[in-house]
Amino acid sequence: MKLTDIAANLLQHQRSTPDLIADALRQAILYGVFAEGQSLRQDEIATQFGVSRIPVREALRQLEVEGLVTFFPNRGAVVTVLSIAEVQEIVEIRIALETTALQYAIPNQSQTCWATAERILVETDQATDFNRWAELNWEFHSTLYTPADRPRLLSMIRMLHINVDRYVRLQLKQTNYQEHSQQEHYRLLEYCQQQDAKGAIEGLKRHIGDAGKELVGYLRQLRD
Repeated sequence: MKLTDIAANLLQHQRSTPDLIADALRQAILYGVFAEGQSLRQDEIATQFGVSRIPVREALRQLEVEGLVTFFPNRGAVVTVLSIAEVQEIVEIRIALETTALQYAIPNQSQTCWATAERILVETDQATDFNRWAELNWEFHSTLYTPADRPRLLSMIRMLHINVDRYVRLQLKQTNYQEHSQQEHYRLLEYCQQQDAKGAIEGLKRHIGDAGKELVGYLRQLRD
């Protein structure tokens, strides 16, 4: 897949130019089209989209806020490189924020919420593309958290998912962790359906913690 392919798909939807470019670049980073540490040359990106450098720079600034892009003096924008320590910290923050979201959400979850979550898990079981699997993973978690009615909290959680998502996709491509993760997803959904807040929160802690350990171990092997 190339950046132009992603852009062509997104052009089907009416959005402002900087937002469209940001969406395309975000997907390109998550899909591995751009590797960590790779320079993002504004003139080349502008040429591919047929625009000036101004909307490209605005798009890159959006991705900088999301933690996907870093600007360096005399070098410009590059795809952010997260250290293993930073990935570990993100995992720890995720545990704190996501268990809080789930605690607020469980009393407000409904049959519709659980049915949607189950449908996502069934689709995940059938998914053969690791990029789609990663997208469904977020859809499942956000479905369970949304009834918390804490939009700022959910936005913070989403940002953390985006920060490490590209590494998770690489991990999924190289390992067989999906099956274990899916088992934990189904258990988490059962706790929610039973309105067992304690079981759900403990299960979520283990789920994020186990996934974090797997990811950190994978990155250590990758960078040694």
